[in-house]
Amino acid sequence: MRIPRDIGAEELITLLRRYRYRETRQTGSHIRLTTVSGGEHHLTIPRHKPLRVGTPHAILGDMAEHFGTSLEKIAEELFSKHP
Repeated sequence: MRIPRDIGAEELITLLRRYRYRETRQTGSHIRLTTVSGGEHHLTIPRHKPLRVGTPHAILGDMAEHFGTSLEKIAEELFSKHP
């Protein structure tokens, strides 16, 4: 599954709620998300629309490492279109 190239920060943050990430703080245009699923883990996302091409890939890669799964599996779960 390919990661959309035109995804914005707000849309990505909404999708990350499926993994129980919640906004914990904001400094300038960067939002810090935290989850306690599988241990405490933090992500920092710039509030831009669209995000630069490599940013979502890096974020999902960091999540995959934390959850002990593949980036492809996380991308499939987040971006597949389910009715």
